[in-house]
Amino acid sequence: MISYGPLWETMKKKNVTTYSLIKTYGFSKGTLDRLKHGLPITTVTLDDLCRILDCGVSDIIKYTPDDNTSRP
Repeated sequence: MISYGPLWETMKKKNVTTYSLIKTYGFSKGTLDRLKHGLPITTVTLDDLCRILDCGVSDIIKYTPDDNTSRP
């Protein structure tokens, strides 16, 4: 399971708000809604967040294995 929990902590540390992502960096409200609800995002969005926040992918997402789901 992918979690965006680290994103919110990184934004807080870097003093970047969701408002500034929308107004300064042109993020759509839909993209932020997807992040807030833990829905999939594109690698382009992930790259944009890393660039804006000057951080690595692990500062934005966290992977935790889901024992209840078996996929090939």
